[in-house]
Formats: sequence, structure tokens, C-alpha cells
Amino acid sequence: MLTAPRSRIRSVAVGHGRDAESVDAAQAFVRCWQDLDKDVLVVVDWPEDAASWLRPARRLTAQSPDGWVLAGAPRGVARLARRLRRSTDWAADRTFGFSSLGTPRLVELAGADTVHGLRGACADGGTWDLRRGWTTCYEPPGRA
Repeated sequence: MLTAPRSRIRSVAVGHGRDAESVDAAQAFVRCWQDLDKDVLVVVDWPEDAASWLRPARRLTAQSPDGWVLAGAPRGVARLARRLRRSTDWAADRTFGFSSLGTPRLVELAGADTVHGLRGACADGGTWDLRRGWTTCYEPPGRA
């Protein structure tokens, strides 16, 4: 998705929750992205519960990446996304997530306006996007 023909994304900031699955997903993405000779400007983690989400939000946006990649549980990502929207120049439509975020739960927790445009990949090779409060899943290419 990030390397589609018209994509202008070269540099990313990667954020992830501290659970093992999110850490592994983020690390795998970083390796693959760097193997493509693309830039990872920062990797930021966060706990599921934080007193303030301002520090990870600022770290994710400090270097003005072309896009963001997020891995984590909907609860933590929703809290982070709300802070990103209120306090930074973050854009949901330049943000990509792993399969755990392609759920109506993220929309419910973060608010439809906060995550409008966020999109990502499913475990089966399909994709998903969040638009106007709806979560839409798409079949992998070649599947009828």
C-alpha cells in the first residue's frame, strides 16, 4: 500500500503498542521498509494506559514524515490518534495500520473524524479503510 505507483511516501514514522504482537509487526515493517531503501525517521512505542499521549504524539510527528505506520490494539491507538489530531499536524489519511486496527472498535473509540482516511492491511492479504465512520474490508487481489 505504501509503495503503490502513485505513492509519494518515502519517509515514515512507526508507532506501536508494547505488546509482543505489535512490537514484532513494527520491527518486521521497519526491516522491510529499510530493505526498500526507504527512511524510517523514528520508532515510537506507548503503553496501553498513559497519563498523557502528548509525548508519543510529538515524537511521531517531530520530523515531518511522509506517512505514519501504526501497530497496536485499538484502545491505545484510539487514545494516541485523538492526541495526534488535537496537538500535531498528523493526518489520518497518510496513516497505515496493521490488521488489528481495521475494526469498527477503533472508530468507536477514537471518533469517526479522528480516524477518517486511515487504512491498512489485513492478515489475509486484503485491505481495509476507515471512512465516514464505516470500516470497509476489501478482498485480496485475485480472490473472487
